[in-house]
Amino acid sequence: MANYHIFIVLLKFGVLVVTSKPQVPCYFIFGDSLVDSGNNNDLVTTAKANYLPYGIDFPKGVTGRFTNGRTIADMIGELLGFHEFIPTYATVTDHQMSKGVNYASGGAGIRCETGIHLGDRISLKRQLCNHNTIVSRLFDIQRNITFTNQHLNKCIYVVYTGSNDYINNYLRPTIYTTSHIYTPYEYATNLIQQYSQELKNLYNLGGRKIVVFGLPLIGCAPAVISYFGTKGKRCVESINDAVKQFNDKLKPLVDELNHDNQDAKFTFINVSRISEIQNVIPLPNFPCCEVKADALCAHTTNICNIRALSIYFDGLHPTEEANNIIAATSYIALSDMDASPYDISHLIRL
Repeated sequence: MANYHIFIVLLKFGVLVVTSKPQVPCYFIFGDSLVDSGNNNDLVTTAKANYLPYGIDFPKGVTGRFTNGRTIADMIGELLGFHEFIPTYATVTDHQMSKGVNYASGGAGIRCETGIHLGDRISLKRQLCNHNTIVSRLFDIQRNITFTNQHLNKCIYVVYTGSNDYINNYLRPTIYTTSHIYTPYEYATNLIQQYSQELKNLYNLGGRKIVVFGLPLIGCAPAVISYFGTKGKRCVESINDAVKQFNDKLKPLVDELNHDNQDAKFTFINVSRISEIQNVIPLPNFPCCEVKADALCAHTTNICNIRALSIYFDGLHPTEEANNIIAATSYIALSDMDASPYDISHLIRL
C-alpha cells in the first residue's frame, strides 16, 4: 500500500519524467471517454465534456476531457517524455501528426452500434480508419515508405476501449438486443473476436508496441451502483463478473497476437486488478460533481473541494488522482499481474 502512495506522489510531481526528449518518436491513442481529449466536441452527441466543471484542474481548462484534469493517456504521454499533449484527430495538423494523434471518442466501443442512443461517436473501427488516413498522409509527407514504416514501428499505441460495450450496450436491454441474444460469457467471446480483428488491423497499419488496457471495475461506478443496486455489497458484483469474463479472454488474446506475429509486442494492462487498490483506500465512492440523468456532470462549478480525495469525478469517470494510479502502474508495474508481458517502461526499450 505504501509503495502505491509513494509512486503516485512521484508521478504527480513529475519526478519520473527525466528525459529531455520523448522516449519514442510518436504516440497514438485509441479508445473511449476514458482517454478522449476532445474528439466529440463538434459531434452531434450527448457524450460531451467540453464545459465546466470538466477540465477545472487541467492546464488548458475545458477541452473535452471527461475528468477534472489529465486523462490516463495524458499522463502516459508525460511519462514517455512528450512535452505537449497529443492532439486530437479532429484538430491535428500535418506538422503535429508525426508525433502522434488521439482518436478516442466518448461513447464509442468495439461494436459499431455501441452508444448509438447517445448520438454520433467514433467507434474503434472508425478510429482505425482515421488512423489509416493519418498513415497515408505521413507516407505522402515523407515520400519514403521505409522511413515511415520504421517510424511507426517504434511508436507506442494505447488502446483503452470496451466499457461502453457494457454500459451503453449490453446493460441497456430496452435499447440494445445483445443481452437478449448472448449470455455474459458469449458476449465477452463475441467482443474479443471483434477486438482481435481490430488489433490485427492496427498491427497491419504499422503498430508493433501496442498497449491494450483491460476493462475497469464497471460495477463500482457510482452511476451503475445507483441504477442497479448492490444488494448490500460495495459494488454490483454481477456486472464486475461479466467484466471479468471479458478481461480473462483479453489477456490470452494478447499472448496469441504476440505468438502469431514475431515482431509484435502487445501487452495487457490489468486495470481491474490495479483498480482494486481503490477498494481498500478509504476514499468516498460517489461523484465529485452534481450529475445529470446520463451520469455526466451538470453544467455547474459546484463540485467537491478536494478532488484528490475522490475516485470518481462524475458518475462514470475517474478523477485525475484516480487516473494517476492506472497511468503510473501501467508505466512501471508493481507486480507481474499488473502488466503482462511488459509494462510500458520496458516496452519502449524493446
